[in-house]
Amino acid sequence: MTSDDLPIGRRVARWRVRRSMTQQMLADRLRRSKSWVDKVERGVRALDRYSVIQELAHVLRVDPEVLLGQQPSTPAGTPDGVDDIRAAFARYDIPQAPAQTPEELRRQVGYAWLSYQHAHYGQLVRVLPGLLDAVQGARSAEVLVPAYRITSSLLVKLGEADLAWLAADRAMATAADDPALAATAGISVSQALRVAGRDGLALAASLAAASRVRLQRSAGEWAVGGTLLVQAALAAAGSGDHHRAGELTDRAAGVAAHLRGYDDTHRTSFGPIAVDLARVVVAAQRGDADEALHGHSGVVRREGWRRLPAEYRGAYLVDVARAYLQVGDLRGAARALVDADSVAPAEVRCRPLARTVIAEVARAQPAPAGVARLATLVGLTR
Repeated sequence: MTSDDLPIGRRVARWRVRRSMTQQMLADRLRRSKSWVDKVERGVRALDRYSVIQELAHVLRVDPEVLLGQQPSTPAGTPDGVDDIRAAFARYDIPQAPAQTPEELRRQVGYAWLSYQHAHYGQLVRVLPGLLDAVQGARSAEVLVPAYRITSSLLVKLGEADLAWLAADRAMATAADDPALAATAGISVSQALRVAGRDGLALAASLAAASRVRLQRSAGEWAVGGTLLVQAALAAAGSGDHHRAGELTDRAAGVAAHLRGYDDTHRTSFGPIAVDLARVVVAAQRGDADEALHGHSGVVRREGWRRLPAEYRGAYLVDVARAYLQVGDLRGAARALVDADSVAPAEVRCRPLARTVIAEVARAQPAPAGVARLATLVGLTR
C-alpha cells in the first residue's frame, strides 16, 4: 500500500511519529483528548471537516494535501470525466443493494466534500461517478442530497450549467418533505440557475428555500438560511435589482451576527466574513468597483479570511479580479488572479470563467508577468 492509498488516520499517525510526538502531545496541541487522537488514527472517528484537517496539518507542519493523500500540482483545462458523471445520472437500474454500509457512504461523501473545499476538482471528477452509483443504490436522502449537492457545485465550477441544474434538481426532489435537506438543496438550485444566467429564477428559488428554515432550527440550519439569503442577494444583483440585493445582504448579516462557533455540518462556510465577501461581489456587480475594492482590501486582512476553504477564497478572488478590470486596474486584476492560483489552482486553471478573465488581462501589452504565465498554462498563448 502506497502513502496515497492509506486512510487519512494512518497518515496522521505517520506524521505524528515523524514529528516525534506521542498521541498525548498531539492531543494537547490540538486541545483535544488523547482518546480523540487515537480514534482518528484508527479510523474509528472520521475526519470529514476541512477546518479540523487544517488544524491537524498546522500542528503536524504539513500541507493539508499531504494528509488528504492528494498531489499539489493542478493541471490546466477542464478535467476529463464529466461524461462519466452524466452517465451516472442516466443509470436508472441501479440495484437497491449498496456494497458499503451507511457509515462508509457518509464517510465517502465527507471526503468528497473535502476534495471540493480544497479545490481538487480533477480528483473529484474521477471519484463522483462511482460515488453517485453507490449512494443512488443506497436510496438514502441523508447521503444522496449532499452527494448531489457536491456534484452540482463541481459542475457549476466547470461551466456545465444544464448538468449542474439536473444534479441540484435531483437533490431537491430527493429531499422531499425534509425542511433542512430541502433548504440545503436550495443552495445548489440557486447556484446552478445563476451560472445558467437565470438570476430571476435563482432569486425566487433562494427565497423559497430560505422560508423552509424555521425559527426553532439549529444554528447549522440557520447558517443554511443565511447562505440562501447571500445567494438571493447575488441573484438580485445579477438581475439588476441592486436595492433588493443590499436588503438581502443586510438580512444575511443579521443572521451571521448571531452565529458563533457552530458545527458547519451542511458545508456552507457561512458567517460574517462570507457576508462581507458577498457585499464586495454585489458592489462589483452594481458597477461600483471602487467600493468593491475598498471592501476587499479590508476583508482579506481579517482573521476569518484564511479559515475559509480554499475553494471559497479562490472563487472570490476571481470575482475580485473582474472588479479590478472594471476600473481598468490590470495590475490589481493580475494580483488577484495570481493570489487565486496560489490558494486554489483549479479555480484559475479549470474554470471557464477564470479563463475569460485571464484572457482579458493578458491582452495588455506587456501582460503582467504572473498572468502571462497563467495564460500559457491554460493554453491562451502559443
